Amino acid sequence: MTASTTTTFQLNGKALSVTTSPDTPLLWVIRDEVGLTGTKFGCGIGLCGACTVHFGRHAVRSCVTPLSAVAGADITTIEGLSRDGQHPLQKAWVQTQAPQCGYCQSGQIMQAAVLIRRFPQPTDDDIDSVMNGNLCRCMAYVRIRQAIKIAAAEVRGGAPHA
Repeated sequence: MTASTTTTFQLNGKALSVTTSPDTPLLWVIRDEVGLTGTKFGCGIGLCGACTVHFGRHAVRSCVTPLSAVAGADITTIEGLSRDGQHPLQKAWVQTQAPQCGYCQSGQIMQAAVLIRRFPQPTDDDIDSVMNGNLCRCMAYVRIRQAIKIAAAEVRGGAPHA
């Protein structure tokens, strides 16, 4: 095991210093050290997307991101996406009843937030391509796609693109 070191980064807009092994996955720092449980453990190998967070403006899998990689970085979890839970994606998720079991939803929303920044008027192909690595056991993909289009429309101030 690697010796503990102190790593400093921004988490949801606040400076954070953590002393632990630099190879500790970011997911476990977020959940166990900080106590934010919205980011979920799914597969542990970066394939399912349940642990998706933002590293700067990019979506990353926190289960395979070592703490050492985030030194000095800006990390955002689902808890930091919106202070009041009113991000357009969060509202659209409720409106379309996208969550069923809800386990994958924070990762889905975090990936979708990056998607609508990159594609302000996403097509089905855009959504399928960017969301491809986020798995939903409940198969709520149709409602997730609908929620993304509704949220994207709200962000740009227009109607959903077919």
